[in-house]
Amino acid sequence: MLVKVVVLTGAGISAESGLATFRDADGLWQGHSIDDVATPEAFVREPATVHRFYDARRRELRSATPNPAHLALARLEQVLGDDLLVVTQNVDDLHERAGSRRVVHMHGELLSALCEGCQGRFVWDDDLAGAPACPGCGNTMLRPDVVWFGEMPYDMDLIERALLEADLFVAIGTSGAVYPAAGFVRMAALAGAKTLELNLDSSETSHLFDDSRQGPAGTIVPEWVADVQRLPR
Repeated sequence: MLVKVVVLTGAGISAESGLATFRDADGLWQGHSIDDVATPEAFVREPATVHRFYDARRRELRSATPNPAHLALARLEQVLGDDLLVVTQNVDDLHERAGSRRVVHMHGELLSALCEGCQGRFVWDDDLAGAPACPGCGNTMLRPDVVWFGEMPYDMDLIERALLEADLFVAIGTSGAVYPAAGFVRMAALAGAKTLELNLDSSETSHLFDDSRQGPAGTIVPEWVADVQRLPR
């Protein structure tokens, strides 16, 4: 009987909603060096370039919609309630738009701005180019509220506690290449959790899972959720 479930989602779950991934051949990094758009140093050096990049991502997000995988996880939350936690590496809001409420954005959110002056975080769905003023302190040091390379992901204490208490850890649509998320399967397994990978293809960490299933997220995630819903609670 399942009691506590932690689900980690990566770019693969949102790719089926039309959002390009960062690491695929046709992903967002193509034509954009990581050093130019995804480091604190890039923002200091060329803030306008960084803002244009994320402003474009924010506009693309407006036309994206949740897919069956997002919707299935929202249904699972209705069954498991607080015993389900979704930890996402994605900066989009598709989990929330699908109906999920217990979501942790470890890499930040596109629809949020971070003030480098007061460290305030603000809901933001407009462009950041043009240096708008911070709603909290009034300065013009707003940046995308996205965790860049070299920065610490959000809510790691909360995530690690959940992994140590989990009975099942499930990774969906993630490459298994980026730490600290790539280490979650080991942490959960060492704490006694069963582990499951749902991915389009085998990943760098597939061999670490008790079970690994391949296929489109929009197909295999609803199938897995249907299996869970049939289990006794």
